[in-house]
Amino acid sequence: MTIDHIHSQPSDQTRSSTSNDDDSDHLHPTLPSPVVANGTDYNNAGDDLFVPPLNFAVVDTGIFRSGFPDSSNFSFLQTLGLRSIICLCPEPYPEASMDFLNSNGIRLFQFGIEGSKAGSDKVDAYVNLILECMRNLDMSADQMYYLEPFVNIPDYTIREVLKVILDVRNRPVLIHCKRGKHRTGCVVGCFRKVQKWCLSSVFDEYQRFAAAKARVSDQRFIELFDISGLKLLPSSFSCSER
Repeated sequence: MTIDHIHSQPSDQTRSSTSNDDDSDHLHPTLPSPVVANGTDYNNAGDDLFVPPLNFAVVDTGIFRSGFPDSSNFSFLQTLGLRSIICLCPEPYPEASMDFLNSNGIRLFQFGIEGSKAGSDKVDAYVNLILECMRNLDMSADQMYYLEPFVNIPDYTIREVLKVILDVRNRPVLIHCKRGKHRTGCVVGCFRKVQKWCLSSVFDEYQRFAAAKARVSDQRFIELFDISGLKLLPSSFSCSER
C-alpha cells in the first residue's frame, strides 16, 4: 500500500371478574423462543451490526465523507469497497488503522491541514467585537461579512485533494478529518463548485454538517475558491442551466 503525504404507557386493560379460569398464563406469560436459523441466533445478532463513522454520508457515486474512523467502523468500511482514503489531519495515522488499510489494499492520501479550533475561538471573539462596532456604526450584515478574518485554509492543498477525488481510479474514496465538519466541509463545498452547484445549496450542505459550529470563514473560502483548471463534473443537483 502506498501512503501519499501532501501537506450523511400502554393503556390499562380490564379483565373480567366473572371467569374462574386459572390465571397462571396471565401471571406467567410464555416467553418467545430465540429465533435461530442456520446456527445463527438472530436475537443476539446486534454484535454484528455495522457502525458508520461519525457524520458519515454519501457525497456522490463512489465518494463518501465522515469523521475520523476507528476500529469499530472497520467492518462498515469494508462494505464500501474503498480503494483510497483521504485524511485531512496532519497527525500520524493510527497503527491499527494502517493495518486495516494494508490488509484491505486501501491507499492513503494524507494532507496535513491543521485544525483551527484555537483560531476559531479568536475569530469568534473578533466577530463579537465587530458586531458591537456594527451596532455603534449602524453597519450592514454584508459589510460585516467582509470584515471577518480568514481561517488559514491552504488553497493549494485543497486543489490537490480535489485532484485525488476527481481521479476515478481512486474511487471509491472516503474523505475525512476529525469530526467531518470543517475541513471535510470545505473540501466537499469546493467539490460542489466543481460540480456547478449554486452557492446557496453548497452552503446549506455545509451548514447541515457543521450545525452550530458553522463558520462564516469556511463559507467565504468556498465562495472565493478558484476552480479553474479542474475537471467539471455533471451533477443531477446542479442549479446551473443545462
